Order: sequence, then C-alpha cells, then structure tokens
Amino acid sequence: MTPAGARLISTVTGISPPIPFQSKTSLPPLKTPPLQQQQPHHFIINTKTNRRNFSIFPLLTLIPFLYQPSPASAFSLGISGPKDWLRDQKKKASKYVLAPIDSSRNSLRTAHLLLSKDSDNPDKDFEEVQNLLRSATRDCVPLERNSFVSFQASTGVEVCTFSLVLKNAASLLEDNDPVKLETEAILGSLIRSLSSLNGVANDADFQLASSREKVADALLDTITSLDKFEQGIKDCLEI
Repeated sequence: MTPAGARLISTVTGISPPIPFQSKTSLPPLKTPPLQQQQPHHFIINTKTNRRNFSIFPLLTLIPFLYQPSPASAFSLGISGPKDWLRDQKKKASKYVLAPIDSSRNSLRTAHLLLSKDSDNPDKDFEEVQNLLRSATRDCVPLERNSFVSFQASTGVEVCTFSLVLKNAASLLEDNDPVKLETEAILGSLIRSLSSLNGVANDADFQLASSREKVADALLDTITSLDKFEQGIKDCLEI
C-alpha cells in the first residue's frame, strides 16, 4: 500500500496508518574518523622515532672506536705496534746506518798501512794520510772542518756524522736508557781520540820512523774506539 492510500484509509476509518517495519539488528553506519584527527598522532610517532634514531646514531658511530684494542692488549695478543714495526725497519736498514763507521774504519786502516811500510816519498804519504784522517773524522773534529761546515755548526746544525748516526739508532730509546747513555759516552771518547790523532799527525815528521810509528799507534787506538762505537750502535739497534 502506498503512503497516500494509507492516509486516505486512516481519514475514512479513523485508524492510524501502520508504522514501517525496521530491523532491530541493523546497526548505525560506522563513522570514519577524519583524516585530520589521525595525522597528529602519526606525526608524534614519527617524531619520537626520528628522535630515538638520532640519539642512537652517535652511539653507533662510536662503536668501532670503543672496540679498538688498546696498545697493551695489542701486545698481549701478539699484534705488533708501530714502535716494534719501526724497530724492525731500523734493523733491516742497519747496514746503511753503520756505513759511515765502516767508511771511517777503512780510511784509518789505509792510513795505518801507509805508515807501516817503507816510503820513498814521505811528503806524499803525509798528504795522503792527512786526507784520510780528515775523511775519517766525519766533521766531528771542529779543527778539521771546512768553512762551510763550520758555519753550519755555528747556526746550531748538527754536522758530526757520528752524532747523527747515534740519534738515528737510538731514536726509539728513552733519554735515560742505559744503552743510549753508554753509547753517548763512547762517542765522546771517539771524538777525543780522533782529535788527538789529528794533533799527533799534524805534528809528526813522516821522515822519522819513530814519528811515523807514533802516528800508527794513535791510529790503532782510534780504530779501537771506532769499533766500540759501532758495537754501541748495534746495541741501540738490537742487532
């Protein structure tokens, strides 16, 4: 029956029209929350997450440094440190460090041979011995330095080759290391021996056998001092 027919019947009969049937199980439609209400919550979550990640990031970058082994633990694990590596490199290059000592010793031995044999030209021998002794001193005797080397020494530059050799060999040792101190004392003795040798040679008369013998003895003493210095350098290098 149409609504119009129901109203007509109710007018004639005086009976109210029937109420349309509604199912009791029907539920009101769900309301979808506005997008504006979800965005702030999502933004808060992202902000908290970003802040948490930002606070964790510096800690992650520090982890490699925190887990690096200390030098002491490296030695305990058998890992070579930089000082051990440098010491090994010095040992491998020891022949270059000792080369000036070998060269000086060869010069002194050559001079000793010249003085030990009979000579037909003492003046020539004297000149050659002087050149050999000057080469053997390695600029460690101030009186035997040329003008340029003397100028360098006056400005504070280390010109004594043997001093430079010692600094190189003992660079990994402490200043109060007994081996280093002993080698420094030996170097001082060597320089005094070289100075004395040059003084004896300058005053010698190479035409006299006794004078030549005196210079030869001084040469042997200097060679002995040089050998001791070489051993001191080897001790510094631990070879």
